[in-house]
Amino acid sequence: MNLKSLFLAASSLVIVFPVSAGEWMKKVMRYDLDGTTFESTVVYRAGGDDLRPGVLMVPNWMGPTEESLKKARSVAGDDFVVMMVDMYGVGVRPANGEEAGKAAGMVRADRGLMRARAAKALEVFRSEAGSIGLDPERIAAIGFCFGGGTVLELGRSGAELDAIVTFHADLASPTLEADAGATRAKVMVLHGADDPYVPQSDVQSWVAAMRATQVDWQLVQFSGTVHSFTDPLATATGQAEYNPVSSARAFEMMDELIEEIWGDPEDE
Repeated sequence: MNLKSLFLAASSLVIVFPVSAGEWMKKVMRYDLDGTTFESTVVYRAGGDDLRPGVLMVPNWMGPTEESLKKARSVAGDDFVVMMVDMYGVGVRPANGEEAGKAAGMVRADRGLMRARAAKALEVFRSEAGSIGLDPERIAAIGFCFGGGTVLELGRSGAELDAIVTFHADLASPTLEADAGATRAKVMVLHGADDPYVPQSDVQSWVAAMRATQVDWQLVQFSGTVHSFTDPLATATGQAEYNPVSSARAFEMMDELIEEIWGDPEDE
């Protein structure tokens, strides 16, 4: 049985509480990079002695939120350890779209900064493997909107990842043509065919860049689907709107890719 210990600072007494199998575990990772402090959150279910594959998850432009934490738990399920990444630092927590646009815009404008922050999160995730039951040799990265653009950028930096999966991601990047071939992971881009924010011109530029590489990649476009199609809070009709059918299909495709790479967790 896994155990959780509570150390009381006022005495040397150690009180140990058993953790029930299936209980959600949450660990906040606090770390610094270039004078900025970040808090990324790891979630997984208690139980089992085997190391689990990990998923580095970069949220949309709203950053770490309760809604993103729910999504991280959904992705983790019973089989994975998921880290919800803080790309802004603890001092930046957007309260609305305008603030989110400014925060994401600052990071997008400096691709070196974007890569460095994503790479630091990956490094911290791996470094904590022993304390969270993570298999550091099996890690994928996924991202939503701004987060999708971030994990694609991380891939183009040559990061050691098994897979990169994006949902309604930013596809335009000044590094695209120069660095696309440096991607080591298998890449799956899941996109709304009617997305007004990531238009077909961006899609075709991304495809052209990837076709010039040896990367194992695939692009799936969902008909009648716009931006933010996996976000139940997205209600801007015809612009950024939740689509339950496309969302379910997209997550199933992600699961199929991960199973192709790592095998069926139930077989372990």
